[in-house]
Amino acid sequence: MFRLLALGALVAIGGTAQAQDLARAQQVVNQVCAACHAADGNSTAAANPKIAGQISEYLHKQLVDFKGHGGAKPVRENPVMNGMVANLSEADMKNLAAYFAGQKLKPAVATDKELAALGQKIWRGGIAASSVPACAGCHGPDGAGMPSQYPRLSGQFAEYIAAQLKAFRDGARANDPNGMMRGVAARMTEREIQAVSQYAAGLR
Repeated sequence: MFRLLALGALVAIGGTAQAQDLARAQQVVNQVCAACHAADGNSTAAANPKIAGQISEYLHKQLVDFKGHGGAKPVRENPVMNGMVANLSEADMKNLAAYFAGQKLKPAVATDKELAALGQKIWRGGIAASSVPACAGCHGPDGAGMPSQYPRLSGQFAEYIAAQLKAFRDGARANDPNGMMRGVAARMTEREIQAVSQYAAGLR
């Protein structure tokens, strides 16, 4: 009986700590994140990604990559985000990742049906002529991604996805494990990048 009571007390304490973490996350969201990403992670500006419903591990990795450590240059450079995360603790970053992962995504839409049709072919089958693999292989048939490995892309702004692919292609973004996305994007044309981005925006 004593063990059961003790276990119950530990569960209660754990639940309280978790609630405090989420409360702390909400404070940071209101002070730091909401202006660009909205309080629920559903940004209304295509320059700022929708992060509601994104995979928690992926969000945490991006926050860590934006934050320089020990005076070193951040792995992912962005003048806005580098400043925003500068004063976040490790606990803050984990709390924020969990908070936004738990929000409901309000998805973007594809706006060019012709490009989206080409994007569907690339997403499902890749581009054999230029050795571009199918996007679905890593990001899933429905664009939901894979926890701790590849981000969710379904419902993301097409403009944001295209911008990131170009950044990978040009080497402006280099925080992809083993240079995977840089290698893929380097073999894609402008039209192919736009096509994949349109298709991903419309995925559900």
